[in-house]
Amino acid sequence: MGETPRRFEVDKLISFSDDLVSFLKGEKYIDGLRQSLEQFKALQAQCDSDYDDVQRSLQDYEKKIQWCKQKTDVALSEVVADAEIESLQEELEEELKRENIQFKSLYVPMMKLSMYASVSNVIPYLDDQSKISGHIVERDKKVVEKFEFDPIKTNVFDTCDSIWKMINL
Repeated sequence: MGETPRRFEVDKLISFSDDLVSFLKGEKYIDGLRQSLEQFKALQAQCDSDYDDVQRSLQDYEKKIQWCKQKTDVALSEVVADAEIESLQEELEEELKRENIQFKSLYVPMMKLSMYASVSNVIPYLDDQSKISGHIVERDKKVVEKFEFDPIKTNVFDTCDSIWKMINL
């Protein structure tokens, strides 16, 4: 009993194998396989070509991304540099304003002192406030006479009178 179903299966298998061999020997099947193989090769070539194109595109994009990163870094450093330059420019302008104010505050007294020296030929020393001192300059004679008065020992009138006498000599 056990042999009949097995025998039937073996017969069926042999019959199927014979059919397969006869089918494979047929010319249509071989042509179909050749055609499939050619289509596979064409498809493989197209896939390889597409893969290469994608690889080149990826490399190009990576280069562009790297270039953009470098440009961004340069731009950021310029922005920092621009902000720093603006800050330094503002500091410079403030310093120039302060110097201009200082110059103006010193310019008027210097001009007055220069005028007094030109008119009276007296150049006072303003460094030491504890005494009245300076030089009397006579340009024509190329003579310089030094003077010095102690305000504690001499009154204001005598000091002025003495300076006037030195100027008129």
